Amino acid sequence: MAITRRPAPAPSSQLTGHATLRGLIRTRDFRRLLTARLLSQLSDGVFQVSLASYVIFSPERQSSPADIASMLAVLLLPFSVIGPFAGVLLDRWRRRQVLYLGNLARFGLGLVTAALLLGRAPEWLFFGAALLVTALNRFILAGLSAALPRVVEPAQLVTANAVSPTLGTVAAAAGGGIGFLFHQVLPPGQKADAGLVCIAAVLYLSAALAAHRMDPELLGPEHHPDRPDLRAALGQAGHSLADGVRHLVRDGRPAVHALAAVTAARFCYGVLIVVVLMLSRYTFNQPGDSKGGLATLGTALGFSAVGFFLAAVVSPWFTRRLGLTGWMVACLASAAVFVPALGLLFSEGPAMVAALLLGVVTQGTKICADTIVQNAVEDDYRGRVFALYDVLFNVAFVAAAGVSALVLPLNGRSVGLVVGVALLYALSAVLYGRACRRADPSARRGLVFGTTR
Repeated sequence: MAITRRPAPAPSSQLTGHATLRGLIRTRDFRRLLTARLLSQLSDGVFQVSLASYVIFSPERQSSPADIASMLAVLLLPFSVIGPFAGVLLDRWRRRQVLYLGNLARFGLGLVTAALLLGRAPEWLFFGAALLVTALNRFILAGLSAALPRVVEPAQLVTANAVSPTLGTVAAAAGGGIGFLFHQVLPPGQKADAGLVCIAAVLYLSAALAAHRMDPELLGPEHHPDRPDLRAALGQAGHSLADGVRHLVRDGRPAVHALAAVTAARFCYGVLIVVVLMLSRYTFNQPGDSKGGLATLGTALGFSAVGFFLAAVVSPWFTRRLGLTGWMVACLASAAVFVPALGLLFSEGPAMVAALLLGVVTQGTKICADTIVQNAVEDDYRGRVFALYDVLFNVAFVAAAGVSALVLPLNGRSVGLVVGVALLYALSAVLYGRACRRADPSARRGLVFGTTR
């Protein structure tokens, strides 16, 4: 194995953010790992738009909320099932091989998915292939995060952890943009969807080749002969996760309250996403105008993404003045007001404003919840609690789609559902605020309320 000698890291006090970032970009192994991440997540964005186009905006089918629920289950449930156990496998398999072979497998599965679309195969076969593509994503993303300390100096790790996931998210959004533009150029239909899946497959291949440029041993893990076998390790992972849940219930009440609030907010956001999808397909555009429907959906998601960015900008200011609990309650309560005020109009302009505001309050609650969990949970249990957090987050979104499938009409116009979501936001704000007021005084002054002043 080739060993790269690195100079000793400078003291952190001597490293500015600019200097650290410049040092990262100059590091060959970091650049290669970042390239693999960007190509992989760019491919994910393209693939997810192709899946949404086929399931929701195909002119050859009359899509329903149940179809959306099926799509979200394919996209998100693998994260929930595999996520807590992915680390066990990543601590045994060479991470470079996970990135290389995982993306290579997704290249092949992408071609199979495109062939299934062109061959008009049964839908369960199509969803099975898509499920495998998204299931592999859990290992690849976890492997990218686990490998990062192997390619940067300790003093650069904080900056690397900020740069890599952020650029990966931007790449995924760019992939989604490529998908939307592709469908504005080509005539809608299964051939266009299959073509877009082929583009995603080629990008997966490029991500695999980028990973292959790295030394097989570069990203670890180290070999430990005394490590328990895989079956025992998977069993230990289950017991370990259960220990994390017990610790959370016993000693992490502020975190329990925050997780409950953010899960409720995620559920509400999921319901409203399905509403916007159906409005874009059948109300804001003619049902046969799949290009217009995709363009409207892309615009709404763009407004929501701007809201997510704004939340990152304004949340530190608000938490310094309101505390974490105050800002979370304000986000939940404000959603209870603007969701019916804008949503009940069932008009495109107000819906875009609502998408922007929903991005702010959804990400604002998550920022608060992340911080509360990080502070309220002991370090030894934090990873397991965040694994549970990930499960709750994704299951809430899929459950929202399932509920919408039961009650939402095809055109997306449901006064009862919009009012119900607003009431759930209001109830969450009241219950969360009351739970935190009942917390012990030290928690109220510190972790939950005091925080960032």
